[in-house]
Amino acid sequence: MKLNVVVALCALFTLTRQTSSREKCVCELINSQKAFPHDKLSTVEDNATKCTDSITPQKTLELESLLLGLERRLPQLLEDVSMLEMEDDGDLYAVLSLQVVENELMEIKQLIDRLNGSTLGHQRLTTDTNKQLEALRAEMKQLEAYDTMQVVLRQQDNRRLRRDLEQCKNGLHPTTQPTRPPHGNCPHGEFMNITGPIVYTAGEYPGSYKYGAWGRDPKPEAGKENWYWRVMLTSGNKFSNYVRLYSSLSSLIVGVSTPGNVLIHSSNPTTNTIQGPNVVLYEGALYYNCYNKDAVCRFNLTSKTVTTLQLPKDTRFNSKGNFCHLDECYPYTDLDLATDESGVWVIYTTKQDFGNLVLSKVEEGDPPTLGQTWQTSVYKQGVTNTFMACGVLYATRYVSKDTEEIFYSFDTATGAERFDVGIFINKMPPNIYSLNYSPVDQMLHAYCDAYMVSYKMEFSD
Repeated sequence: MKLNVVVALCALFTLTRQTSSREKCVCELINSQKAFPHDKLSTVEDNATKCTDSITPQKTLELESLLLGLERRLPQLLEDVSMLEMEDDGDLYAVLSLQVVENELMEIKQLIDRLNGSTLGHQRLTTDTNKQLEALRAEMKQLEAYDTMQVVLRQQDNRRLRRDLEQCKNGLHPTTQPTRPPHGNCPHGEFMNITGPIVYTAGEYPGSYKYGAWGRDPKPEAGKENWYWRVMLTSGNKFSNYVRLYSSLSSLIVGVSTPGNVLIHSSNPTTNTIQGPNVVLYEGALYYNCYNKDAVCRFNLTSKTVTTLQLPKDTRFNSKGNFCHLDECYPYTDLDLATDESGVWVIYTTKQDFGNLVLSKVEEGDPPTLGQTWQTSVYKQGVTNTFMACGVLYATRYVSKDTEEIFYSFDTATGAERFDVGIFINKMPPNIYSLNYSPVDQMLHAYCDAYMVSYKMEFSD
């Protein structure tokens, strides 16, 4: 081994011994190799980082969201044109129908314009990235010439050996299938997985309104089956006094709101306006935490009236029982509203329950009433969000800026709790401030740092 080192060093250096009259030995070390270009290596590393930063999943998802909006809008346009052709009476009805078609065409044009802009941007990015990669590859080849002892080559060989070893081990010990969470009496079968994101958009206010919620009405009025809604906290990221409606998903993506804002009150905040981001829409009524109250407000979008549902004594509110993770608590998330196949639910905590989650069914009525209640053993401030699906409560926790885990479930049909659900959500922005399940299409709608993101919930049936 020592001999090998000596030979290698001799290849790199020339040693000259000089002896003076006073019998002093002086060694002169001459490097026969070119000096390693550290500055060039630093430049290559910087260029590689810039290249990586320029390509993000958000760019791809933005394009996919626009395509999805266009895909869903074109059949609606064909349907409206067919209706105009069949029922044209040459009078007022024809004028109104034509106006509907013109509005559809205008929104489709806006989608196509945004799609063209995104496509050209992606083409330029692809061309620039290819050039950068070729330049980086050439520079790395030049730098490899300085590896006279073949350290890099041996590292590459080691990586290949480790990869082959892992494949061999996995072949001998096949991966066990993950456990499946309970599903109660769900008509879709067992909840198996989350895929997506399917939609990722900032809508009409990019970068604004960090906190909020969005989704669909699980039990909409006739003619509003394709509508979407959005609530944005506009006063200090804490309060709001209106809900914004969109006639379709593509309208929401391009930011065309029809009929626009439905106002709860002209002041914000004030009595019975919205506090916190956890909001749902069900059967034409908005459910949310009433401003400065331990109560649920129900705002009827048609009659513009508000009724309230008082929660049990010592329910925590006004940011005393928030969703949290290690680095942050989400303000004014004391009450979480949820919808599923059976209706509306409220999730909260009380002093008597020592901060653990409490789940109650909200019974429809005017005013609504509090139905059956369940106590759980999961601590609310160890949870980042909750949602309901098929009578099962699911809770999430923060894993990293890229991943959220659905780790807990409570089945209201059996009372069974699980802390090992183990279904992971691929996040875009790092924080999810609200989650709403839509039983209409089994989508999970997330509001994340001013972005609206949706995921597909996969069931066994």
